[in-house]
Amino acid sequence: MLPVQPDRFLADLHNLRRFGAAGVAKGVIRPAFSDADVAAREWLAAQMTEAGLKPRFDAVGNLFGLAKGRGILLGSHSDSQPAGGWLDGAFGVIAALEVARAAQDAGGPPVSVVSFQDEEGRFGATVGSGVWTGAVPLAEADNAVDDAGVTLASARRAMAHLAGDPVPSDRFTGFIEPHIEQGPWLEQAGHAVGVVTTIVGLRQIEVTLDGQQNHAGTTSMALRRDAVQGMVAIASALNARLAEVATERTVWTIGRVVVSPNAGSIVPGRCVFSVQWRDADSARLDRMETIIRDTVAEVAAARGLRLNVGEQPALPPVAMDAHLQDLLARSAEDFAPGRWQRMPSGAVHDAGYVARVLPVAMLFVPSIGGISHDFAEDTDEADLVAGLRVLAGAVARTG
Repeated sequence: MLPVQPDRFLADLHNLRRFGAAGVAKGVIRPAFSDADVAAREWLAAQMTEAGLKPRFDAVGNLFGLAKGRGILLGSHSDSQPAGGWLDGAFGVIAALEVARAAQDAGGPPVSVVSFQDEEGRFGATVGSGVWTGAVPLAEADNAVDDAGVTLASARRAMAHLAGDPVPSDRFTGFIEPHIEQGPWLEQAGHAVGVVTTIVGLRQIEVTLDGQQNHAGTTSMALRRDAVQGMVAIASALNARLAEVATERTVWTIGRVVVSPNAGSIVPGRCVFSVQWRDADSARLDRMETIIRDTVAEVAAARGLRLNVGEQPALPPVAMDAHLQDLLARSAEDFAPGRWQRMPSGAVHDAGYVARVLPVAMLFVPSIGGISHDFAEDTDEADLVAGLRVLAGAVARTG
């Protein structure tokens, strides 16, 4: 067993939360490339140095703490949602740092640490790991624009003074990403740890419905070509039709909705909205896509609405490495006997991109109330420590 120090680990977690701390609970506002994010990364680099690791930033802002010798890579991300929680990503980075410290104290095995940049999607989800693995060329990523119209190329100037050479993936033997679950399943089961089997696939389209803008007081219901009513009819039909092919973990969401002209006394002439669906099975994702596209077209035609469907990049399901899963499972049985389970991840994580270049695995700890991406996000400290010990036990077996 590597000699991890839970008190030091928890203290570091709370120290990281100071960068961008917000809200009455344990909220954090630390978006990628913000002042709080850059300061947090510089603090993390100093902790890596103290732990005997060599910190290195790459051009997109990923921070690596490199051990001597080829070995396992651990970590996650330290940026947050625009209004997020204190553990999303941060737990994985600090747990990785503590295991790396313990490995240094024990004389091995070599353990390196990473905090990927912009996992949370200021410029598109999992940007840092996408660029590092070559899935997304940096020149292409630089053209991405945030909600305020800032490009990634402009934003990353905030870290230009830190940027160094790329870190080659072949110096690592594999990657384990510890993370909070961000869902209710572990808490409902009374389990302390989850060993991830698959990261679900994600697909998304953007639908534009164009009807007829008109006076809300003088246009009869029979004559309306109301774009919002079209969106509502699509949502209702999808709930019924997708339920016929879904499992209990299959999800679909109408998320971003933009209504024009968005006034109380005007029949909406345009509605633009996203439809996203996730599942661990590619064939089911295909069936869902057929249902979604057919439903959107059917409702638009029936209501006299012009339809445009915009394509967005899809992420396929990603299976976790069987050997690394087994190491985590054996360690879970050691440190949380009978209180762990295998499970899919319903959220997208950096491990999904890293799987392109390395064997990967993920370890989950429970989220209280299943809440994440919210100031109320939290995990019992006993479960955080249990996750740390399971991670350390798995890493010890890699040596």
